[in-house]
Amino acid sequence: LQAEKMIKEGADFIDIGAISSRPGASLITVKEELERLIPVLKELVKSFPEALFSIDTFRAEVAKQSIENGAAIINDISGGNLDENMFKTIAKLKCPYILMHMRGTPETMNSLANYENLTTDIIQELVFKIDKLIELNVSDIIVDPGFGFSKTVAQNFELLKELVILKKIIDLPILVGISRKSMIWRTLNVTANE
Repeated sequence: LQAEKMIKEGADFIDIGAISSRPGASLITVKEELERLIPVLKELVKSFPEALFSIDTFRAEVAKQSIENGAAIINDISGGNLDENMFKTIAKLKCPYILMHMRGTPETMNSLANYENLTTDIIQELVFKIDKLIELNVSDIIVDPGFGFSKTVAQNFELLKELVILKKIIDLPILVGISRKSMIWRTLNVTANE
């Protein structure tokens, strides 16, 4: 199992999801997402009770059922944009929440990479949402600047260079997910596996 390998290699938590968030990906129903996700989550929690599982979803109902079935963290690629109930649900669940920056949906995000000032705009959009979460008494927030989501390759590298600024202004843990992003392997002219 991949999960077992990751745990043995020292993973702090394992992120699982049932919907593709690649650019242009089409959406599945909540029912289908739950049918794909919950049985796998239950088996992983049973097999690896010491592990922490993060659920990659932008749907409040999936977040709720995932936490009820042993997940520890919700990782929302939409930062609350795609389900108006997500922030209230996270507040009720009292679980850690990964707030990612993205504009639009996986289907439309590539057309929304127009920024007046990339870092400033991203910080403003994130701070607005962080304030909403804090108002709801959500205290365990991790910020993901959203590499590859509504950002061009050049913008991804600019954002990477300016993470220090982001960290200074947003005094929360920052999660950076770039290990298999095309910004890396295309720049190096290799494949994602390489």
